[in-house]
Amino acid sequence: MKKDICDRTFTFSVSIVKLCKYLDDKPGVPRTLAQQLLRSGTSIGANVEEAQAAQSKADFISKLMIALKESRETRYWLRLLVASDIVPQERITQLQTEVEELTKILGAIIISTKGST
Repeated sequence: MKKDICDRTFTFSVSIVKLCKYLDDKPGVPRTLAQQLLRSGTSIGANVEEAQAAQSKADFISKLMIALKESRETRYWLRLLVASDIVPQERITQLQTEVEELTKILGAIIISTKGST
């Protein structure tokens, strides 16, 4: 796996933290959703990082599968924030684009790793 995905998921996590800090300043539902988003959004990079020290190919794939699931969950929370009028679309368009790309990249790495001997 290229180091680029580690850097990219770390940068994404930083952006998620900043959005969640903004949401955490609001009472009620935004704060609750921020907690969910913070968990899933930062878990992507954490699992990609863990995959770097995988003990086997199966372990590597397992960690990346978790990262993939977390990226899909993060995509959900971002969509929900916009659909429920908590965050304006323009504030998170870049995050939505990045999580879509990360999801595709992780899927491609998993597929290619499964296919390699």
